[in-house]
Amino acid sequence: MPEPPPGPGAVPPFAAPPTEGRTMRLWLGIGVAALAVTLVCGGGGAALIGLLISSTQAINEQAKAVVGDYFEAIEQDQFGRAYNLLCDAAKQRESPSEFARRVSAEPEIASYRVGDLMLNELSVPVDVTYVQGGQERLQAVLEQDPSDGLTICGFR
Repeated sequence: MPEPPPGPGAVPPFAAPPTEGRTMRLWLGIGVAALAVTLVCGGGGAALIGLLISSTQAINEQAKAVVGDYFEAIEQDQFGRAYNLLCDAAKQRESPSEFARRVSAEPEIASYRVGDLMLNELSVPVDVTYVQGGQERLQAVLEQDPSDGLTICGFR
């Protein structure tokens, strides 16, 4: 017959390993790792957001400058300068002399105000006031040219 199992107060055959501080060290390590991941990813995310905002602002400034230069050239009857701000497709549709003839026949502009770039359409609203009276909101449609930057492809 086998011996009966040890009863209450019996000594186990080996001692259990100490558990003191183990879980605390584990959770501390996990917390430090999570903090490091948050800082690295958060810093990268913040840098990416900053880059997107600054590039959008730069494109907006360039769009306003191109459209403003175009209308300034038209106001000053410098049609050649305005023609040079057009995209290649617009230049293929009409020659510089045809452009000058068409634009000089349009109503004279008293003032204009260039709005902010609509990035999804790559267009800029322009509020135009004419010398003879009347106002109109035009949309300057832009195109990104690798060598010239933004150019004007027409108005809607």
